[in-house]
Amino acid sequence: MALTARAVSKNRWQSARKVRRVADLVRGKSVGEALNMLHFTPSAASTPLEKTVRSAMANLLEKEEAGRLLEDDVVISEIQVNEGTTFKRIQPRAMGRAFRIRKRTCHISVVVSADTEEE
Repeated sequence: MALTARAVSKNRWQSARKVRRVADLVRGKSVGEALNMLHFTPSAASTPLEKTVRSAMANLLEKEEAGRLLEDDVVISEIQVNEGTTFKRIQPRAMGRAFRIRKRTCHISVVVSADTEEE
């Protein structure tokens, strides 16, 4: 029986494309290894990803069936980075023109799972 938990971080002020590059590093790894990699990755996207993975791990440990799980026993089974709301702003340019600035956001979703073998 697989024990799973989920955490979602919505409307992060970073583009989904930049966060996906860091999310691809930790997909499928154990939570302990993923947290270590995210902590030492020199990218601004690693901080919200690390917080979301920690939240998913805490959600898993809150369940009654979790017992005494270690971070190395739990695996990131699914991690998704989707586009959020795009805020549109106007940048004035020369000769009365206006350029559009897109301020992008993203939603981060992390699912962690642990195989609990009861005998």
